[in-house]
Amino acid sequence: MKLLEEKIRAEGKAVNEHILKVDSFINHQVDAFFMMQIGEAFAGHFRDKGITKVVTIESSGIAPAVMTALALNVPLIILKKQSSKILNDDLYQTAVTSFTKGCEYELTMSKHFISKEDHVLIIDDFLANGEAATGAIRLLRLANATVAGVGILIEKSFQPGRDKLIEQGVEVFSLARIKRLGKNLIEFLPADSKMTEPRN
Repeated sequence: MKLLEEKIRAEGKAVNEHILKVDSFINHQVDAFFMMQIGEAFAGHFRDKGITKVVTIESSGIAPAVMTALALNVPLIILKKQSSKILNDDLYQTAVTSFTKGCEYELTMSKHFISKEDHVLIIDDFLANGEAATGAIRLLRLANATVAGVGILIEKSFQPGRDKLIEQGVEVFSLARIKRLGKNLIEFLPADSKMTEPRN
């Protein structure tokens, strides 16, 4: 997605060979109109997959996932990283290791909102090692739901996440694919095919 690549070049900051900061428009301050365009791009790609629910993991994936769910006219489910006092025992849970934070957390989903009839699209902001998306896939498969695909804003293609998800039989569609990062260096791979640029 050329718009996203341009946005990353203009506002993103490559800290080192692993870390890209995009907190000015994705995961701290959110560019709402741009997120709407992101949602339209994901919806355009997955529209014929019979999506019934969009799923994301709190919190950075929420903005693009909301816009994708809106464009597809389906509900959004947010997977929780922390246990809640109001959640009961009707839960699916799985352990996930965070690449960014270097710690393990329990990913949680209520059994009330997903069923075997659902075709689910997972949306997330980054794909690196694929641990978060793999955890989401595990939860959805515990519910016997169909994973229709994974939509990623920014893929670090030099890390094994894409291959890990494809090995699980899941389609990965990334709007921006980064070939290499370095201090003040960002190199892109060609975007995934069947890309439709959203309306301006």
